[in-house]
Amino acid sequence: VYFDFLSNLLPVVFAMAIRYAQRNFSLEIAQKEAQAHKQADLTQLRYQLQPHFFFNALNNIYSLIAFDPKKAQESVHSLSKLMRHFMQNSDQKQISLAEEVDFLQQYISLMQLRLTDKTTVRVDFPKQLPPFTIAPLLFISLVENAFKHGVSATEATELSFSLRVEENKVLFRSENTIIPTNESLYNSGIGIDNLKKRLRLLYPEKHQYTVEERD
Repeated sequence: VYFDFLSNLLPVVFAMAIRYAQRNFSLEIAQKEAQAHKQADLTQLRYQLQPHFFFNALNNIYSLIAFDPKKAQESVHSLSKLMRHFMQNSDQKQISLAEEVDFLQQYISLMQLRLTDKTTVRVDFPKQLPPFTIAPLLFISLVENAFKHGVSATEATELSFSLRVEENKVLFRSENTIIPTNESLYNSGIGIDNLKKRLRLLYPEKHQYTVEERD
């Protein structure tokens, strides 16, 4: 009886082991495919962001050439620094928060070259930052959006950018004057849609994106 029991049990155990191994292999393949798909989506979003960024920057330089060639030259020099940042860091999964803030400051300085006295820009970034790492080019779309939609040639406008680090959270805030002629400022556009998708992929259930319109 004992021998018969073992002879019947062994094939069952062997079959269960094969089934378990097949199941684990299938799960591993599915996880790798999901990770590859996620990485492909992130790569596509990064490649989408780069031409969009440079298109906006070149438009600003083009507008300077006609009435202030010297500022246009300064803008080209600043843009070359930003391009270097893109080339060095856009393919990195993580960069230091200090590098990201430095990139934002350079971009804001570039955009300020074309502004008139009617626009006030306030920047509040910490001088000393903890050794945090974040996904590169995470905040630039918000800054771009503020300059694109919050600057007027005839009305007084104000832009404000701030960054805070609290415990394990990075809080970035972008504010700009609402110009009545613009519609749906934060509900459409490549940059903002790109940002929302990247946040969902990079920081699932670990981020908060909020928009508030007042006055």
